[in-house]
Amino acid sequence: MSEPKKVMIVDDSMVMRNMIRDVLTKNGFNVVGQAKCVADAVNLYPQLKPDLVTMDVVMPGETGIEGVKKLVALDPAARVLMVSGLNQKNLVIQAMENGAKDYIVKPFEADDLLKAATKVTA
Repeated sequence: MSEPKKVMIVDDSMVMRNMIRDVLTKNGFNVVGQAKCVADAVNLYPQLKPDLVTMDVVMPGETGIEGVKKLVALDPAARVLMVSGLNQKNLVIQAMENGAKDYIVKPFEADDLLKAATKVTA
């Protein structure tokens, strides 16, 4: 049996971090870390070596797009799943152009998060 996929959740909303954590842990993922901003995520990433990073798009300070750029610069194999509000399509496109592997839209269904997380870590 394979090891559970390790996940780092990056979102400024504790409620959203908890929601993502609950869905993923109930479905066999191992949430190894959480960050509320890009700077924290960039600091944690090398220590945690997650198989998947869920990244909010709009956060105080740097955006998730900057976060994707920085994580891909640290690790070209980084697998980032963007978690975006409804009216942010242009930002999602920018994130994908900068190395994000997929995205889901808030508010999301648990199944949508699971499908995307499974696809990105496959």
